Amino acid sequence: MDYHSIQYGMGMGAPTWIPAVGLVLVILVLWGVFWKGLALWHSAQRKEPWWFAIMLVVNTVGVLEIIYLFGVAKLKFSSLFSNK
Repeated sequence: MDYHSIQYGMGMGAPTWIPAVGLVLVILVLWGVFWKGLALWHSAQRKEPWWFAIMLVVNTVGVLEIIYLFGVAKLKFSSLFSNK
């Protein structure tokens, strides 16, 4: 082995943590898409275009959407999936 193959990790194989990071990313994306869709739907139903636009553009992995749903819209968990 020469200096360059040691420096760049060649011949060592892929790190074992890569699949776990991929799984965490997939879970975060699904989490964010779920809350974003729910919050966008409720903001559209409540005719709040500014909230809709902000949540559509800003990606916070569901944090902003959860704040909107429970803090601004003051929805209860049981009413998240109703049409009222």
